[in-house]
Amino acid sequence: MHEGSRKAIVAAFFANLGIAVAKFVGFLITRSAGLLAESGHSLADTGNQGLLMLGSKRGRRPADAAHPFGYGPERYFWAFVVALVLFSMGGLFAIYEGIDKLRHPHAIDNAAVAYLILAIAIVLESMSLRTAVRESRAVKPAGQSWWGFIRHSKIPELPVVLLEDVSAELGLIAALGGLTLAEVTGNPRWDAGGSIVIGILLVVVAIVLAIEMKGLLIGEAAADDIQSAIVASLTDSPDVNSLIHLRTMHLSPETLLVAAKIDFDHGFDAAHIAAAIDAAEVRLRQAVPSATTVYIEPDIMRSAAGRDG
Repeated sequence: MHEGSRKAIVAAFFANLGIAVAKFVGFLITRSAGLLAESGHSLADTGNQGLLMLGSKRGRRPADAAHPFGYGPERYFWAFVVALVLFSMGGLFAIYEGIDKLRHPHAIDNAAVAYLILAIAIVLESMSLRTAVRESRAVKPAGQSWWGFIRHSKIPELPVVLLEDVSAELGLIAALGGLTLAEVTGNPRWDAGGSIVIGILLVVVAIVLAIEMKGLLIGEAAADDIQSAIVASLTDSPDVNSLIHLRTMHLSPETLLVAAKIDFDHGFDAAHIAAAIDAAEVRLRQAVPSATTVYIEPDIMRSAAGRDG
């Protein structure tokens, strides 16, 4: 795992653990539906950080006979599980609690305690979000938007932590708004409404995460700039007539599978072709160190229709 990912996960884990405990204690004192929904949210987030750390540990296992390409995809799998946990334990729980409190409203017992806990939670979440932003900025390509980073990053942990922290901040604002409206109007249903808003927010974030992690889990190609570097390295030799086709797939954020068919000089015998393939692999790994698994097949360019044959 990238060191920045580890720092972001650890910061989020301890922040969410402390926040979950504080929010639940606050719920016991105030009976605020928003605080209960937020405690469930923070508890889910705490478990999610644990799942991300588990995925990192399992993904570092070396390749074996059963998994010859290694266990790197486990990081994508556990990130996908995080999306499911956020959807069910976080989003659906908050919506259920909000609807229940709408049907059976309960006055908030001690709003001052709720405000204090929400303020503490906002501070801790802001610190966690600051860490996630700082570590993500270190690996985010210059000029790329944050949404583009979340959509296209091959590192699953940082987008997950970023979205979790942003949704947590927005959820806290929703809880604070619901609590304030309940106090001002004397109608506790506003607090329940805040819980429902939190739940809907978490469901939306979970769906976005699930979609992005699914793409990584089933196998995504290298980014365009990486593919361009691969093409340049493979064709940068007088021994190569043309690149017939190229296939890439991320085995993990840091490891890439590359398969290519190359049309070499037709005058080469078997020994010369073998040497040309070795030289092409050396150039490729120098240009793209993450290309850890490389398969190059010599072939002859026949026609445009037969390029992928």
